[in-house]
Amino acid sequence: MPENVVLLHGFGGTRRAWDGVMGLLPNERYRPLALDLPGHGDVADASRPISFAGCTEHVLAASPERFALCGYSLGGRIALHVALAAPERVERLVLVSSTAGIEDLAERARRRASEHRLADYLEHAPFEEFIERWRTQPLFAEDPPDVGALAREDQRRNRPDALADVLRGVGTGEMQPLWNRLAELSMPVTILVGERDMKFQALGQRMVELLPDAELTVVPGGHGLPLENPAAVARALDQRIKPTMR
Repeated sequence: MPENVVLLHGFGGTRRAWDGVMGLLPNERYRPLALDLPGHGDVADASRPISFAGCTEHVLAASPERFALCGYSLGGRIALHVALAAPERVERLVLVSSTAGIEDLAERARRRASEHRLADYLEHAPFEEFIERWRTQPLFAEDPPDVGALAREDQRRNRPDALADVLRGVGTGEMQPLWNRLAELSMPVTILVGERDMKFQALGQRMVELLPDAELTVVPGGHGLPLENPAAVARALDQRIKPTMR
């Protein structure tokens, strides 16, 4: 019987961000389900305020009884909350370009303030202006043009007012760090990071050291691996997929 695989996108994305990955997963082995997270895509009108508890409930309600769980960036942080809330339902976990949160109180407060300012900007600036501001930040600066085009196309499937609520509710600055709870996760965990994404390589290495059964895999690409290197993400989910030349 095919394994259920639930896929969670990053901030400003939608379930369509997983199209490339889903197309590479063999139908005879996997039944993938890409979800829109609250405040995104078809769930833009989700109940407010948006919270980690609400996102966790949304994912569990929309998912099969047992599933492998893969989350990218914000989706990875939501995936950690889901796995901690219902470990009996999560068979294995793949975290792509993600983190367990910001521990330093002052740093977290600065991040929260920055995200709230960005939310205010989202509500008043033209959406295309916000998209360009988001895509030209250093995290995505070296992305190939085709990857940037795909990301912008996906961002346009969202509503700016809903994304502002996402930042205020489940931004990195709003998240209580989960580092001290990683040892509770006994399921196999794969941490996947792009070779250009040095900050998240360090975060991934630290997560691997704290998780009971985890491995770190560094692959060609930057932060946005589901769009830039979907084959690597698919291989993290299915080790039987043969590597392709890049």
